[in-house]
Amino acid sequence: ALHPVHDGLSPVHRDRLLRKEAYREMLYGVQDVQDVLVLICGHGGRDARCGITGPVLRSEFETQLDAAGVSVLKGEVEGDVEENQGRRLEEGATARDGGEGAPQRGAAAARVGLISHIGGHKFAGNVIVYVPPGMRAQDGTEHGLAGRGIWYGRVEPRHVEGIVKETILGGRVIADMFRGGIDQQRKMLRM
Repeated sequence: ALHPVHDGLSPVHRDRLLRKEAYREMLYGVQDVQDVLVLICGHGGRDARCGITGPVLRSEFETQLDAAGVSVLKGEVEGDVEENQGRRLEEGATARDGGEGAPQRGAAAARVGLISHIGGHKFAGNVIVYVPPGMRAQDGTEHGLAGRGIWYGRVEPRHVEGIVKETILGGRVIADMFRGGIDQQRKMLRM
């Protein structure tokens, strides 16, 4: 089910968002996320705070992820469009199928990017950490945040190492910076 905010969309657009089987051919090449995503507000059009803080945080996340042994992937997600066109997502078409320099299955990998406005410039830096389903914690146990997106605010470069260790590798939310979250069923997470 979609969030009520999507009620105004046409039935076709709603069905596409729900990934209904009849529309999969229209979305060829679409793949479920397999890597950690660190999304940082870099919007500087309305308020300079995120526009200034975002690029600095992106660089620090890349540095700290690499130092923690997490491969930082850059560029477009590679995929064979023709090969994936007829495959069901549940059958394993992933961003890591083939591709030069792709990490081994099970290896920790992340993508870090700037996104536009996510709300609350006064909370800059705004960071959303998405942990893919099936991810394991650094110690090999079930990752407590697998399949969830965690939104942090007032993130500074000095906080990044802790976010990498606690949230990305350890599966724990840092309460002091937590602004909200969402799970796979699109339910809001609160503390």
